[in-house]
Amino acid sequence: MTRWWRRQRALADFTLAALARRRVKNIGLVAIYALVVFVVASAMFFSTALKREAGLVLADAPELIVQELRMGRHEMIGADAIGALAGIRGVTRVTGRLWGYFYDSVNGANYTMMVPDDPALAPGPGEAVIGEGIPRARGLAWDTAPLFLSRHSGDLQKFEVTGRLPTGSALVSSDLILLDEADFRAFFDLPEGIYTDIAVSIRNSREIDTIVTKAERLMPSARFVTRDDISRTYEKIFSWREGVMVALAGAALLAFAIFAAEKASGLSAEEAREIGILKAIGWNSSDVIAMKLWEGGLVSAGAFLLGTVTAYLHVFLFSAALFAPMLKGWAVIYPDFALAPQIDALQLTTLFLLTTLPYIAATLVPIWRAASADPDQIMR
Repeated sequence: MTRWWRRQRALADFTLAALARRRVKNIGLVAIYALVVFVVASAMFFSTALKREAGLVLADAPELIVQELRMGRHEMIGADAIGALAGIRGVTRVTGRLWGYFYDSVNGANYTMMVPDDPALAPGPGEAVIGEGIPRARGLAWDTAPLFLSRHSGDLQKFEVTGRLPTGSALVSSDLILLDEADFRAFFDLPEGIYTDIAVSIRNSREIDTIVTKAERLMPSARFVTRDDISRTYEKIFSWREGVMVALAGAALLAFAIFAAEKASGLSAEEAREIGILKAIGWNSSDVIAMKLWEGGLVSAGAFLLGTVTAYLHVFLFSAALFAPMLKGWAVIYPDFALAPQIDALQLTTLFLLTTLPYIAATLVPIWRAASADPDQIMR
């Protein structure tokens, strides 16, 4: 074991010296390689962190949401459904929710306007609590400037901004405006006794399917959306966007592997002379191949570390500024929030195998051909 270790250490020292002699070429190779790793790692880190943020935000969401459907479209629901749902055994609370969308012609953004489920959290009459993205979109000083909204030409509604929603929930509240119920109904000209949908709290989460079955008998035309359904939807959206980025990076990685194989198959005169001299002084083919494997391993490991660390800083320190618009979604108001680092061993292992094995495999066969040839033929 000690002899094997000494041999490997000697091969590593020789490989490092050989890499240093061609530092300009190898630095350029590592830089391109690290760029490919950076793109793949950024997509994976950012998507995983977004899924975690979505899970934390949705942890307090109601277990079940009931929506009325008409001709396959979302319809307002009457207050009589609240009493029907409250009578189901296992249901602890039923609340009619008021929310809707408003298009702001000032900046082309869509706002989500909502009445809080808890009346204690609702702003007072003529007041509003807004998400962190609205002041950025309109250029407002949120703590001093009032919010003016125009529903149509000649109409202007004023709301005094009394607070801003925390950035920790910005993933789902960046474009949110909270209003008093009376102000909401007046703004959308909505009569009493109807709601956008109904939120249902359930005592035991294992009974959700049973309660949904009972509720379907009472409201056959309604749609029932569980918290798990919403969570899976978010996960699918982020996974799809991550897949687009990884696919693009994968194409770049394949092109890089082809480039590496082409470079390895056409050894430079200096590299060919070096291999010929090594074989002439007693190195066998396995020694040359081992040395070149060390070279490929050091290059790929260096590029992997550089690309991964850079991607980590890009995502968790600079909020993935390069890829955020694509991975968060296309909108006028982008959520602005700090991502908590979320990395696991399986993710790093997958990233390592995905980015390093193609390079090592692409260079192994050409090097084996060169190492198996006659030393005099190689140098000629």
